[in-house]
Amino acid sequence: LRLTAPTMFGRRHVAPVVTRFLALHPDIQVDLTLSDRNVDLIEEGIDAGVRIGPLANVSLVARRLGEVRRVTVASDAYLDRRGTPAVPADLAQHELIMSTSVRSVAEWRFRADGREHVVRFSPRLRMNDVEAMLTAARDGFGIARALSYQVEPDLRAGLLRRLLVDFEPEPLPVHLVMPSARHMAPRLRAFVDFAVAEFAGVAVIRP
Repeated sequence: LRLTAPTMFGRRHVAPVVTRFLALHPDIQVDLTLSDRNVDLIEEGIDAGVRIGPLANVSLVARRLGEVRRVTVASDAYLDRRGTPAVPADLAQHELIMSTSVRSVAEWRFRADGREHVVRFSPRLRMNDVEAMLTAARDGFGIARALSYQVEPDLRAGLLRRLLVDFEPEPLPVHLVMPSARHMAPRLRAFVDFAVAEFAGVAVIRP
């Protein structure tokens, strides 16, 4: 089986599902590729992949696994020093850390009064790695934005605090996608059924 998933999500949540699946099926081999770019499943011969966000390719067969949110975070040390933003417009007065691992446009989208609001800014620090960005936020450099599953351990440990909760945009769906449901190989069908059941117990993607 050839599988793909976003890098951090794959490392934390997909790889453990894959190893548990392989323990039950000693006759199956898996090639798991972790990448933050949307791999073309058909062109690259991928059997299934995890996608976070709206599905651009409507021809893909999708099984919904859950959802995540875009959250804004900072450390208590930073907030004690610079204050806590009450509304998105307050971010103009803060040190902002931006991840360029997926997109490079310097803007964050929020939701207020039922409408989407775009906040454009000039970040003090850009990084192409989410883990490095979160390290800078934990160290008190500034305010960062990431997906809820990426920051959940830091929030639980009290290393980061969630900001502007009332302005968070709509959640992003998490899907397991496949090129086609027709003529699905038994090994792929077995993995899909197993993965859907396993992800039902993953708290970080529950609504």
